[in-house]
Amino acid sequence: MTTVLVVDDQPLQRYGFRMLLDSVAETEVVGEAAHGAEAVRKTAELRPDVVLMDVRMPGMDGIEATRRIAAAGDRSRVLVLTTFDLDEYVHAALRAGASGFLLKDARPEELLAGIRAVAVGDAVIAPALTRRLLHEFARLVPPPDGGPAQDPRLTALTEREREILVAIGKGWTNGEIAARFVLSESTVKTHVGRVLSKLGARDRVQAVIFAYDHGLARPHAG
Repeated sequence: MTTVLVVDDQPLQRYGFRMLLDSVAETEVVGEAAHGAEAVRKTAELRPDVVLMDVRMPGMDGIEATRRIAAAGDRSRVLVLTTFDLDEYVHAALRAGASGFLLKDARPEELLAGIRAVAVGDAVIAPALTRRLLHEFARLVPPPDGGPAQDPRLTALTEREREILVAIGKGWTNGEIAARFVLSESTVKTHVGRVLSKLGARDRVQAVIFAYDHGLARPHAG
């Protein structure tokens, strides 16, 4: 059972999400919030697996709420709802610690799959959408100063782990990585876990940020 806190300033939007999530056995809505401050408070109180976070809300917006939830270090992961044309929100939410994204017009099955993915620590929701979002993010990131070898975390990676990090930075799924390097998906999952551990990354999104910041992935790499 994946527990969800629904955060949106529109009552009808929250009602729609609750109806959908309560209609399937694997998800349960444990609470609702109408603005960012309430989302932060209820996340600390209810400790949901996933916080379904709107961005534009009165008072504290979803970006600041995401930042505070991530900074608290609790187990709750944030899935941000956004629109593709709001590039600055994508960048800000990634930096704030969001674990995934969905478009507001996502199909019900995409929303459910996204919640399941984020709940288990996987930032890849829909590969095509992920790549588009990451490309937009990368466009806003300034070129790195110096080279990637300057970061001691990179020297801790094996050659294979560095290859896996580059692939994560390109938005590849575990299946795509497995096919490219002729590995089993379970082996890829183990490599990904080691990469995240060595980087001190909470999830794949943070690994993607690291890869872009250190020049290991750029928008043209697909």
